[in-house]
Formats: sequence, C-alpha cells, structure tokens
Amino acid sequence: MRTSVIGYPRVGALRELKFATEKYFRKEISADELQSTAKDIRKSQWLVQKVSDLDFIPSNDFSFYDNMLDTAVLFNIIPNRYSDLGLSALDTYFAMARGYQGEAGDVKALAMKKWFNTNYHYMVPEIDDSIELKLTGTKPFDEFAEAKALGVQTKPVLIGAFTFLKLLRYMGTKTAEDYTEAVINAYSGLLGRFGSAGAEWVQFDEPYLVYDLAEKDIALFEKLYSGILSSKKKVKVLLQTYFGDLRDCYGSVSSLDFDGIGLDFTEGNKTFELVTENGFANGKLLFAGVVNGKNIWKNNYKTTLSLLTELKAKGIDTVISTSCSLLHVPYTLKNETKLPKKYTGHFAFAEEKLLELAELKELSECDYTNAGAFKVNAALFESRPDCFDPAVQERVAKINDSDFTRLPEFSARETVQKKEFDLPVFPTTTIGSFPQTADVKANRTAFRNGGISVEQYVEFNRKKISECVELQEEIGLDVLVHGEFERNDMVEYFGEQLNGYLFTEKAWVQSYGTRCVKPPLIWGDISRDKPMTVEWSLYAQSLTKKPMKGMLTGPVTILNWSFPREDISLKESAYQIALAIRDEVLDLEANGIRIIQVDEAALREKLPLRKSDWYSEYLDWAISAFRLVHSGVKAETQIHTHMCYSEFTDIIKAIDNMDADVITFEASRSDLLILDSLKESDFKTEAGPGVYDIHSPRVPSVQEIKTALDKMLEKISPEKLWINPDCGLKTRGIAETTASLKNLVEAAKELRNENS
Repeated sequence: MRTSVIGYPRVGALRELKFATEKYFRKEISADELQSTAKDIRKSQWLVQKVSDLDFIPSNDFSFYDNMLDTAVLFNIIPNRYSDLGLSALDTYFAMARGYQGEAGDVKALAMKKWFNTNYHYMVPEIDDSIELKLTGTKPFDEFAEAKALGVQTKPVLIGAFTFLKLLRYMGTKTAEDYTEAVINAYSGLLGRFGSAGAEWVQFDEPYLVYDLAEKDIALFEKLYSGILSSKKKVKVLLQTYFGDLRDCYGSVSSLDFDGIGLDFTEGNKTFELVTENGFANGKLLFAGVVNGKNIWKNNYKTTLSLLTELKAKGIDTVISTSCSLLHVPYTLKNETKLPKKYTGHFAFAEEKLLELAELKELSECDYTNAGAFKVNAALFESRPDCFDPAVQERVAKINDSDFTRLPEFSARETVQKKEFDLPVFPTTTIGSFPQTADVKANRTAFRNGGISVEQYVEFNRKKISECVELQEEIGLDVLVHGEFERNDMVEYFGEQLNGYLFTEKAWVQSYGTRCVKPPLIWGDISRDKPMTVEWSLYAQSLTKKPMKGMLTGPVTILNWSFPREDISLKESAYQIALAIRDEVLDLEANGIRIIQVDEAALREKLPLRKSDWYSEYLDWAISAFRLVHSGVKAETQIHTHMCYSEFTDIIKAIDNMDADVITFEASRSDLLILDSLKESDFKTEAGPGVYDIHSPRVPSVQEIKTALDKMLEKISPEKLWINPDCGLKTRGIAETTASLKNLVEAAKELRNENS
C-alpha cells in the first residue's frame, strides 16, 4: 500500500505566513519579502512530507488567503470592481479577500462562508455575464515546478470543476450550465500543461458530491468530467471527495475514467457499504480516507487495519489517506512543551498523522497483531486518565423535557421587555468584543507569564472597560458591552475555566485568511466550579445606567470550536457544556445583568451535509442545548444570540425555535440575502442583521448603512429591528471602529426621524 494526504496546513508552524501577510498589509514589508516567506513555508512542508516517506505529496494546497479565491483568479473570475482599481495582481487578490479603501477606490470584499461542515471560511467568487472563464493564472504550475526543483514530486491539488461551479455566486443571467464548455476547456488545458510539466497525478477535490444531489446535478458532473477526462493523456486524475459519502452518485463516479477515487471512511457513513456492496472499479486506485483530518486524536490502528484488510481481501488496490485536508488540524505536537505525556500520547497533529500513515502502511504489510507499534497504539485506547466525572454524568441523565422550555412564551416576554428596557425604536448595540490592541495583548501575556500580579492585571482591564464604556456612551449606543479585554478567544476563555478541557501553546489552525484560532481539547466530562464572567459584567454595569450585556459563548459553539472527544457522543458533550453555561446565565441574572448574549456563531458548523440527517443527527440536540442554557431565566431578562458566516436560510425555522429574544446575524457580505428568509418564515425573534463587515478595514459611510437599513425594513418590522455590526470588533483598530460606530448611530438616528 501507498500513502497520501489530501492537503497540508499552510500558515506556518508558528504562523509565519499570518505575521508576514499582516506586515504586508501595514506596508512594513514588500511583496517580494512576503513571497519569500511563503516560499520558505512551502519548502519546509514539502520536505517534512518527503522525509516521512509519504507517497503522494500535494502541491497548490498553499494559499495566501483561500483556495477557492485562488481558483477564481486562476480562471480569470475577477469582478470589474476589483480589476478597475488598477492594483498589482497580489493587491487585487487581497482586495477581493478583504475589501479596499484608498486612493484607487472603495470596494467591499467578496462574501465569506463556512467550508462545508468545518470552521474554515472560504471566499465566494462572483461571476457575471461579462467575465470570460478561462485558464489565465500560473500558480499551480509555478508551485509544482518549485517543488520539483527541490526534488519533490507532487500531485497538484485543485478545487474540482463541479464543486467550483456549484459554489460560485452567479451575478448575471447565466447559470452553472452555461459555463460548462468554458470549464471543460479550462480544466482540460490545465491537465495538458501538467502533463507537459511532468506531473504524474492531478487531484481534483469534489466535496460537493457528498451533498444530496438532484438528477441535474449528477448530469452536470458527468458532462463536466466526460469532457475533461477525454483530454488527459500523460497525467492521471484523482477524484478526491471528503466530509461524507457518495450514495447519490457512486455509480457515476465509478463509471468515469478517473485513475483514482478518494473516499471518506471517517465521516462517510455509507462509504464502506457502497464499496463492499457495489464493488470498486478494476484498474482504479482507492484512496481510502481512514486517518481523520478534522480531529486530533490518535488513529485506532485496530479499527483501521481491520478495514484495510477487508478492502485488500476484495482485491481493491488501496492507498492509505487522510479523510480530508490536514488544514483543519494544528501543525505538530513538537511545539507543545507543557502538556504531560499522559495526554499528548493520545494526540496526533498534522506532522504526527504523517507518522501514523507510515506506520499503517508498514503494519498493513505484516502480521500486525504482534508488531510493537500496534501494541503501543492499542494500549492508548485502554487507558483514559482523568476523563470521567460521575456527578456530571448524573446531572445530564436527570435533564427532563421541561428543562428545554422557557416560560412565559415569546410574545408575552417581548411585551414585558419592551416596558422593562424602554429602548428607542431601532436600538443600537455591538456584538461584544472591542479592539484587542497591542497593550491589551501585552497585559494578558505578562499575566500569563507571571510578569504582573492579579491586581495589576485586573486594574488594567478595568481601565480598559471604563474607557470602552465611556466611548460607547459618547458614540450614543443604546445597549453596551464591556469589550472582552480579559478574553483571548471566545471559546478558549471559557474552556480555561471549565473542568474537562486541555489547552495547547501553539496548536494554531487557520479559520480564514490571516485569522488563526487555537481550539481547546475536550479531554473529559465538562463542569463549572465558579462564575466565569460575573465580576467583569458587574463592574461594567456599575459604570453606566444603560443596559450592559453579559457576554457568553453558547454550548454548541464551544463544542464545535473545540476538538471534541471521540469516546462519547457530541450530544452528550453539548449537554454537559450547556449545563455549565446555564449556571453562568443564572448567576448573571441573579447579580442584576438584565441582557445576556449567548453566542452561537458556530451553530451550523456540524450540521450534516445531507438534509435527511439534519434533525436526527444534529439539530434536535443542538437547538435543545441552547434552550437548556436560558430556559430558567425570568421574563424580564432578555436573551440575545449571534451567528456569523454560514448559510442560515435553510435552517431559519430551527433558529427561530432556539427561542432567544434577539438574534444578530452576519449579513453584510452576503448582501442581506437572509432577509427574504426571515420574512418568508414569519420569524418571531427580534433581529439585527449586520449592517457592515468588520472583517474588512473599510469604514462604511452613513449613507451605506442607511441603505442597508432601508432594505432591512422591507422585510423586518420596525419594532423588531436592531442595528449592529455583523460580528465582534476585536480584530479591528480603534480609529476605524470608532468612525464606523459613529456612522452606525447616525444612520439609526436618521431612520428614527424618518419613522417617527
């Protein structure tokens, strides 16, 4: 057997690309210096994979921002508003990713969405009727040649033609079918160039195939690849799928002239059944995704080798592969110096997964039951120290149906709260965090390293909170926040105060562009010993007569933005976390905090890709976990939640069923498309679709915000509309934040005058 990975992390083991790119944005380094950093990262990663004896090493999995955006540029899909800026190719690329505001013009960024069921965000390319889709870029060929010059033969990786067409945003009259011939020509030209360059394999990623597919989807897929594959001569083509199984199109995929087919045996519930019951085409390689690319637990060799043995017995020529790109896990455990071996021995990050692939290859070729590596691995699954808490398990077992229901019902609460808060029409607020400036980060680092006392740490944060409250009152916001200066991350902050979590030092994972997160590890049963946020919220409330929101992260987001356990169900973990956050909600309420926001930014993240599994496998318990958090509060207490950068329109009724009082959405990058769904579903919850994009350095004008609000009022009644940015402000600077919020408040005032 041979081994393969679908893709590798790309920000650098110590986030070198992030820091270099941000320096470039600040004009502190040149484009050549940024390119040099990128080249060093690619070189080190190719050599790490080569040394591990990996047989199929990917190239073109690197990106300065996102691979979907790379593919759009490769095929000339650059909207005129970006090309008309007259910037360099690199700066045009970044304008599409981040927006641009300067001498050359003022443009918003492309929309950003979650990549299938992960916490990675991709840029949504736009294509209009004036754009000629054709192969114009050179990035994949350049990086293939770059690796080859280092003595590394790679398989170039690209977003497949079908997935690319399905994820494009069509801005004109043309549809995906209208671009079929152009796409076939572009991908055929790509295969021809790789053949001439000496590539042996090219990998086309087609994760969209694991969705529910209609007959016309399958027909489009077949037409695309019948055309593309007819042109392959010198190069072999691997169709790579992940995040699920191919139950709707297994026959179609098998019948086409692919040389290899990559299937996910980790998340693909029916993959093994499809292969064993329908067979696997002779002459093709099966790239079996048996090493989990989305979680950090060691592979269970006994289970994996048993599966590989069955495939071998059926005469299937198999390559041992990861289930998806390793983009979704940290680089290496080598940078973790504080976690005891009794814990780290159970984990495998990207580099360690290369070792697992090598060991699985070796074990698959011998009587593995007596092999040392097999015995060491088996011992790990017999011992899980410090993992179980009977008190937590008993509390979860005692949850009953009434614990998921808040009384009185929404309409009665809404009347009570209108009287309680007496807010103006179109109340203004922010999502939670304020800019995390260099001094804020330095204060937190000094405290962690023992450089300052608790008293000094608290005094600094109180000063920042005071300044933040004063700024919000000066701006004129109606509902205030404390700014979250004590928080490193919206999940890590809570995890550090909960039992059952482990934390890393440098286990960074890319979320989007230069934004990296360090997901905590759920090791054992989760519980809360003491209040986590009450002291900060109370201090902030003491500084103002305006309502101060208590800010919490919801149980589903805490779960989805952590690396979860694999020995218990996600539902069990979610309920454990929900009970801990419920205790915090009740403590905030008991201490006089009257508005509490429980963010569920990642609600959709683990939603099954097939609609038939939505409720039975996820939404039933995910929505219930949120309701469990707030069902015990009084009618006078207003519960907010927030969601960002996902598709919400198809689960809007489930979101309404969360029974929050107010919900804020990311909406600015998607041109407020969610508004139609809110109106069509008769959405009862008060709503604040974001009026401007905080992931861009642009400052929106009053008129721009006002235009967005006018669109909102076509779909949302005035008494239910809140006005807010589309996400937290921690990544922004103070000057742009202040200017943007002043414009937001001014737009609200104008709207009130017009509707008075």
